[in-house]
Amino acid sequence: MAKDESLKDVSVELADTLNKRFKTFDKVAYFLNEEDWSPSDITDWVSTGSSMLDLAIANRPNGGFPVGRITEIAGLEASGKSLLAAHALKSTQDKGGVAVYIDTENAISREFFQAIGVKLEDMLYIPLDTVEDIFEAVEAIIEKIRSSNKNRLVTIVIDSIMGASTKPETAALYDKDGYATSKALILSKAMRKITNYLGRERICLIMTNQLREKLGVSFGDKYTTSGGKAIGFHSSVRIRLKSIGQIKMKKGMVEQVIGIKTNATVIKNRMGPPLRSVEYDIYFDSGIDDYGSWLSIMKEQKMVSQAGAWYTFS
Repeated sequence: MAKDESLKDVSVELADTLNKRFKTFDKVAYFLNEEDWSPSDITDWVSTGSSMLDLAIANRPNGGFPVGRITEIAGLEASGKSLLAAHALKSTQDKGGVAVYIDTENAISREFFQAIGVKLEDMLYIPLDTVEDIFEAVEAIIEKIRSSNKNRLVTIVIDSIMGASTKPETAALYDKDGYATSKALILSKAMRKITNYLGRERICLIMTNQLREKLGVSFGDKYTTSGGKAIGFHSSVRIRLKSIGQIKMKKGMVEQVIGIKTNATVIKNRMGPPLRSVEYDIYFDSGIDDYGSWLSIMKEQKMVSQAGAWYTFS
């Protein structure tokens, strides 16, 4: 017992010494069994629009994108990246939070957002062209929230981070080469700066990203994201989307595509077990079909049996 008490005394003395030395911080060293803030605590979640994906990420009911963390949504074109981010903005507004949409591709559609229930009159829209401006805007939002209302939930969507250029690239001619690594360097610096800032605030940062196919890969993962490794390293959650089919319906004599089937795999997860995969349907006029994915899981788990058009819950 005396040995344990002496170790505790040494730990307390070390904490006091560090807290006195780093006077610019409120508290730099503490014990995790105290009731103080802990960097690993997740106090809130923002829904993805799919309950099954919320559960796969958070490993608990009513989960989703973690607040105070960075999430990356990657996928090929037309896989539902922007839609998933838009559902997060709607979830934020439903909780009384502030929804911020940073558009780098001039691809926003009023009808697209209104179809899933986003209140456009309350959403802050920021069209920016360069990575430098994007992170300057993010840092300004964090500082404003910190000084005004730290309890206000804010979700920031960057759609997409690879759609943004850099200032040297924008100033150069089209045939100018030699700036291939500038975006990776800027992203690496920016991610180091904002990661700890986000952890202290109720801010959910979501970035959509584009997949690139590796050349000459016969085995293993043939896809990667451009712009270096910084986003992957600093993201607490990385989701990869893949379109796996079309949803068709006949209207008269014409068969029309009214949606797509999507597979979402959580390839990195600090909130729960990684590599979980869920499937859901996306309808072009209403977004993610949440209840349909419930039914699919219940059928797989033998909770529901199907006979023709009838379903029986057992």
